[in-house]
Amino acid sequence: MAALPIVIAGLLAAAFGFSAWKARAIENAFPNHGELIDIGGFRMNSLYVPAGPNADLPPIVFIHGASGNLRDQETAFRKALQGRADLLFLDRPGHGYSERGGEENGWPDGQAAAIARLMEHRNIGRAIVVGHSFGGAIAASFALNHPDKTAGLLFLAPATHPWPGGVDWYYDLAKAPYVGWLFSRLIAVPAGLSRLDTATHSVFHPNPRPEKYANEGAPALVLRPRAFRNNAIDVANLNEYVKRVAPLYRSIRTPTVIITGNRDAIVAEEIHSVGLKRDIESSELVWINNLGHKPDYVVTDVAVAALEKIAGYDRDLEEVARTAEARLAHH
Repeated sequence: MAALPIVIAGLLAAAFGFSAWKARAIENAFPNHGELIDIGGFRMNSLYVPAGPNADLPPIVFIHGASGNLRDQETAFRKALQGRADLLFLDRPGHGYSERGGEENGWPDGQAAAIARLMEHRNIGRAIVVGHSFGGAIAASFALNHPDKTAGLLFLAPATHPWPGGVDWYYDLAKAPYVGWLFSRLIAVPAGLSRLDTATHSVFHPNPRPEKYANEGAPALVLRPRAFRNNAIDVANLNEYVKRVAPLYRSIRTPTVIITGNRDAIVAEEIHSVGLKRDIESSELVWINNLGHKPDYVVTDVAVAALEKIAGYDRDLEEVARTAEARLAHH
C-alpha cells in the first residue's frame, strides 16, 4: 500500500507531462502569425489586413466562436475580401494567442470592450462587426455598448438568446475552481485530440468539412489547457449572460443581417436567429435550407453579399441565398 501514492504521483506527473508536451506540439504546428498588442492590462492578438487602393467597403472586424481563434475566420474570409476593406481578425481574450485579462473577459461584454480598445489601437474608428456562433453574443454586446464604433452587424449562426437546458458537462467541470484546472491539464488534451476530427466534422454537418479546415483553421489550439478552460468558462457563462442582456437588443439600430441554416445541430436557429430578427428592428434574416453551423465557410458568397448590403449596396440576399441552396442541394 505504501507504494500506491508513489504510483499515483507518477501517473499524474506523466499525464501532466504528456499534456504539456502535446500543447507545445500544437503551438509548434500552429504558431502565432498575428501581433500581440497591449490594450491596457493584457495583450490581445490580432491580424490586420489593410485595404487596397480600390477598397469599397468599410473596415470589418471578425469575432470567432467558441473553441475558435483568428485563423478560423481568416481562412473563411480573407481570400474573398482582401483589398476591399481593412480586415481585422482577432483572438478573443484567452483564446488563440491572446492573454485572458481580468475576470470581466469571461463575459461577452468584457470581450466586446476589449475588442473596442483593440480597434482604437489599430486606428479603426467604425466597422462592420461579424460574429459567428458565440461571437454573435459578443457582436450584439458590442453594438449595445459601443454603438459609435458599429457600422453594421453580420450574425452567422449566432448564439445570442436564452435556451432551455444547459451546456455539455465538461464545460461546467472545466470551469470549476481547482477541479477544472486539473481536468484541463490532465484530461482535455488527450480526450480532445481523440475527438477533434469527429467534432469538427459535426460542426459542419450536414455540409462537408473542407479538408483545409483542420490545418488552416487550427481548431486544435483550443485543446491547450489554458485555452480549454477559458473556453469552458465562456460557454458556461453564456446562458446566464444572455438572459440579462437579450431584452436590450431592441435598442440596436444599426444595419443588421443574420444568416442561418435549418440544419444547424450546434445552435438552435429558431431561438437565436429568429430571436434576433424579432428584436432588432432593422435586421434581415436570411434562411438557407440544408445549411449547418458554418455559413462562413459553406456560403461565404452570401456572407459577402450581406456585407455589401450592410455597406449600402443594392443586394438581393434572398436571390443569393437561393443560388447557394441550389449549390448545396447538389452536394
